[in-house]
Amino acid sequence: MKRIAGRQTRRVNKIEKRTGSLWEGRYKSSPISTNEYLMACCRYVELNPVRAGMVTEPGKYRWSSYRTKVGQGNDKWLDFDSYYMGLANTKRQRAKKYVEWVKGSILEGELLLIRQSLQRGQLTGSARFVDEVEEKIKRRVEFRGQGRPGKVIK
Repeated sequence: MKRIAGRQTRRVNKIEKRTGSLWEGRYKSSPISTNEYLMACCRYVELNPVRAGMVTEPGKYRWSSYRTKVGQGNDKWLDFDSYYMGLANTKRQRAKKYVEWVKGSILEGELLLIRQSLQRGQLTGSARFVDEVEEKIKRRVEFRGQGRPGKVIK
């Protein structure tokens, strides 16, 4: 992603005869526990332009997969994940369920976990998911606060 962002920035700067960065911040990512959080992360992404005040509803954001998922667009290149496909048996039913899912209420803990995971570049999932990843990579992974731990005075 860093390489792609760098190339794109150089290209746009050359074409538009400008300098500086193209995007506001660094690229952020977080491995997701598919079973628990994939659909929640999809909803989080679909609603970001709405939360940012860029659009009034997710279907109005041009760069979103939402329009295709709810039957308003036809992006043939879009790859639907198995969780989206499992919402219903037909396109129309899936579209309806997806609209309900995205517009449904978001649990405060879910939103907080996704945001913290992105900001820290850590795993998005339950404690069990974190344990499974730690076991696989033979390395400790955990949520930590910013900075060094405070000194313990006895």
